[in-house]
Amino acid sequence: MTQQELASPQPHPQLEQLIAVLEQLRAPGGCAWDAEQTHESLVRYLVEESYELIDAIESGNRDGLIEELGDVLYQVIFHSDIAAHTPGEEFTLEDVAAHMTAKMVGRHPHVYGQLADELAANEITDTASDVNARWDEIKKVEKPSRTSVLDGVPQGMPALALADKLLGKAEKLGMPTPISPTLATDGAESELELGDQLLGIVAVAREKGLDPERALRAALRGLQEQMRERESELAPAAKSE
Repeated sequence: MTQQELASPQPHPQLEQLIAVLEQLRAPGGCAWDAEQTHESLVRYLVEESYELIDAIESGNRDGLIEELGDVLYQVIFHSDIAAHTPGEEFTLEDVAAHMTAKMVGRHPHVYGQLADELAANEITDTASDVNARWDEIKKVEKPSRTSVLDGVPQGMPALALADKLLGKAEKLGMPTPISPTLATDGAESELELGDQLLGIVAVAREKGLDPERALRAALRGLQEQMRERESELAPAAKSE
């Protein structure tokens, strides 16, 4: 399948109506609150709606999932409409969608383009690890200004999510995983057990008057310093290849 063979777009009347509702609310004569919002003022709502979506996913509530996905979708439409009417930005939801389509097609050469034809001709099936490795290489080409694996990592992520992301990047640098001896021999075998262990760590921190979020972030800052040092060590070798 080539890029020219993308699936034909289907009409989405309900989506178009939602876009029209937002445009009307922000237009003259609409809602004063909606008209006054900015990218910055909406950040708190985007964060809140994202967490509510996570709750709906974890609860398995179908109706809740529909509602919360709609709230997150509305945030995307809202920001796009703000941009469309902001001098210097002036992009629309169509621009956002077009950019994302091009990105996804470009990052999936095993589905679109010449690589897909080669894989099909040789009856080769991509594995998930193949896709992940290729994804990282494509991102390097897309974003040549990023010189570190840490570039683009949002530091505002919750500490646990940030820790998981940074450990994954540290592994790609060949760094050892910082697992404590106790957890290595008596580690959790399931998410339930892991949750109990994490809760226990928080309980101990609370008992000792320590802030677990702050403590983990401090450890992550140290890990990132080590990662940058590792990158500096690897840089001469990369240049000589």
